[in-house]
Amino acid sequence: MSAPESRLLTTEGESAPQRRATIAILDYGSQYTQLIARRVRESRVYCEIFAHDVTAKELERRGVVGVILSGGPSSVYDADAPQIEPAILDGRFPVLGICYGMHLMAQVLGGEVAPEGKREYGPATVDIAESGGLFEGLSDHERAWMSHGDTVKRLPPGFHAVARTERLPLAAMSDGRNRFGVQFHPEVMHTPRGAEVLRNFLYRVCGCAGDWTPAAFIAEAVAELRRTIGDKHAICALSGGVDSAVAATLVARAIGDRLTCVFIDTGLLRANEAEEVVATFGPRLRLVHVDAAERFLRRLDGVSDPEQKRTIIGEEFIRCFEEHARRVGNVDLLVQGTIYPDVI
Repeated sequence: MSAPESRLLTTEGESAPQRRATIAILDYGSQYTQLIARRVRESRVYCEIFAHDVTAKELERRGVVGVILSGGPSSVYDADAPQIEPAILDGRFPVLGICYGMHLMAQVLGGEVAPEGKREYGPATVDIAESGGLFEGLSDHERAWMSHGDTVKRLPPGFHAVARTERLPLAAMSDGRNRFGVQFHPEVMHTPRGAEVLRNFLYRVCGCAGDWTPAAFIAEAVAELRRTIGDKHAICALSGGVDSAVAATLVARAIGDRLTCVFIDTGLLRANEAEEVVATFGPRLRLVHVDAAERFLRRLDGVSDPEQKRTIIGEEFIRCFEEHARRVGNVDLLVQGTIYPDVI
């Protein structure tokens, strides 16, 4: 049994085939966190972004086979710096710390991090001392993007330096097994071979197969919705935007006509938008079209304050949706479409 497969067992030791091998990206406030996720998925590996205070137990429950710690604007020695549960770094997961993530690994595991005195922002030449593992297939000298004010001054016990720059003697570190830290940012385009560094971590260190696709996600999501909803009925407020449209489409694939979508035309949409929504989704979903334009415009008559308008529109939308939801009849569940950063 491979290491990733072993991490996909339940606590009772039974296989959990419904779980996909997942890379967890712990978010420390980096502007590049979403970009890290994109790079992982471009490598055909499934990943999710988690808050930095997620527990090791939760990651194990979610089928995580590797962890990436993002960069971030904080300094690890600050009193209010975001931390990590130490168990995540005890070797049970392969870990790649990027910038702040490397600093956090070093500090938690017994090393030392200190301010460098002057921030480094821009390209640097990384001299690779150990070509295997994270740097498999790369040359001895690679360009990389730096953006940091702190640096690792002393490595934690059991770690050794695997790369340096003219300015930094500890530009990358490894425990020789499955834990790595890099001072540079492999996720940005200014690190020309950064994608290879990430793939080496995903494939060689974590053992990912690289066989995930968005199509696979759709199939898995529909199957999970089917299991979760069972024989219940659901209702969804469909606006025609991406969020609710994706949610409604996935749920409809799972339960068919047991999903009712309510589209409320507030009279505040763009020209012809209401007709386009009905034409697009009417033939594909069980759609209730509510022409409430007169109702909304009447409530807004004489109101000029933007915040007051927003409040009125929101309240009226809820009241209108509730009225038509009651007319639908037997409904057990509400489908809520939202975007990924809202979840985070």
